[in-house]
Amino acid sequence: MEDYLRIGTLVGGGDAVSVIPQIVKHGFESFSLTFWQTTGATNLAETAARVRELAAEHHFVISAIGVFGNPLTGTGDNADTLASWERLIDHAHLFGTDIVNGFTGRLTDCSIDESIPKFAEVFGELSRRAADKGVKIAFENCSMGGNWQTGDWNIAHNPTAWEKMFNAVPADNLGLEWEPCHQMVALIDPIPQLRKWTDKIFHVHGKDATIAWDIVKEYGIHGPKEYVWHRTPGFGDTNWTDVISILRQAGYKGTIDIEGWHDPVYRDELEMTGQVHALNYLKTCRGGSFVPNPR
Repeated sequence: MEDYLRIGTLVGGGDAVSVIPQIVKHGFESFSLTFWQTTGATNLAETAARVRELAAEHHFVISAIGVFGNPLTGTGDNADTLASWERLIDHAHLFGTDIVNGFTGRLTDCSIDESIPKFAEVFGELSRRAADKGVKIAFENCSMGGNWQTGDWNIAHNPTAWEKMFNAVPADNLGLEWEPCHQMVALIDPIPQLRKWTDKIFHVHGKDATIAWDIVKEYGIHGPKEYVWHRTPGFGDTNWTDVISILRQAGYKGTIDIEGWHDPVYRDELEMTGQVHALNYLKTCRGGSFVPNPR
């Protein structure tokens, strides 16, 4: 069972205690708990205790906890983001996880190169805090609408940026929360990238994309027509059997947690229909349920 790659989903950290009992019956094997910009008024110790009780009852794991905001600016709605990173690092063990995830942050409307020194300052300290507690930090590879020259939220959306980040903070406990979707949006082939970066992938989001190559060829990527859509796994272009095989060949021991709420078709009243389809699809791509060998 040590090589059993669990398939789960994302749940809001503040809603976990009420939502998980409603959906765990569908067969989710792990949950990644997320907060937007701040952990807010959530009592992390109390939430962890109640979630661990549910985990023991239903045999799932908490794969990661995270906060998604801009810890480099500390202004406006991001004023508590850095402190939330610190809280989650300090409380991760109570949830039974050793991964805290989120965005790197970014100096607003500045280039990635200009943001690297502030990243090194903030995450140099956070990586030491995390290492002291046996925690790994995983950055999601989402651009949040930014590019190399300008943007907000995150710099960890391009492999050249990853090289700069990990050179600036050469800590073994800094890595990636990777998914093929965000790379496909940038017209990057995720498979060769995955092979190259497996050593730095600590957590995987189950999110896919559909690229309309006919639109790309006729209108380009800056025209009036959409050329790519975020998709729930099983409805997009990614070969998840290849993704899982590459991860396993590299010794990946983590989970794949579905990031829903983006699919243009399986949304609203069809959200959980799409997620449960993705759950069963990804289980099939990993080879189904674990079957012990004869002795």
